[in-house]
Amino acid sequence: MSHLKRQEAPKNWPIPRKGTAYVVKPLAELSSSIPLLIILRNLLNIAKNRREVKRSVHLNQILLNTKKVKDEKASLSLFDTLSIIPLKKNYRVELSEKGKFEMKEIKEGESNYKVAKIVDKRTLRGKKTQLNLSDGRNFLSTIKCAVNDSGLINLKDGKMEKCLPLKENSRALVIDGKHRGEAGIIKSIDKERKMVRIESKETGINVLIKQLIVIE
Repeated sequence: MSHLKRQEAPKNWPIPRKGTAYVVKPLAELSSSIPLLIILRNLLNIAKNRREVKRSVHLNQILLNTKKVKDEKASLSLFDTLSIIPLKKNYRVELSEKGKFEMKEIKEGESNYKVAKIVDKRTLRGKKTQLNLSDGRNFLSTIKCAVNDSGLINLKDGKMEKCLPLKENSRALVIDGKHRGEAGIIKSIDKERKMVRIESKETGINVLIKQLIVIE
């Protein structure tokens, strides 16, 4: 099905719980993505209805991570970038302090980059290192990086340019759990408990490493 019941929509979608019976379903995993149609119509108020979004897609006016979008149900996940060519506007998918998806306007040059978490690391034949990232991408890289670090991806070149290590004084964003949407500075790391202490808004919170992503 291309639709799901509105009441079953993920809580991180910033849409009213009351309204039409159904909403569009994203092409990717439901809990970690949001469809283009909802972003353009409900978040950015650029389109009035589905017909206008489909027309923009047909005219190649929308870029997702620098690539042309082919479907109004295309899925956007955290830190994906969106470019609206006729308006010369660029946006990045982020999380609000309440843990819901929101769109942040960014400069054109910023739309060529995104951050993703390194979820797996493998050594291949010839001692080559493959890094698998949270957004499904994988890279053969000579950059020294570890699982739970983050990678800065150049979307234009299709390369990982830089490693953002999980370490003290790095900035991190909580992406899951009751503190979802909170960001702060890592003050300490407990490797045995697989937790970190983050200073957020003058308060400290303890978060599982699997629930956060390093962003700076």
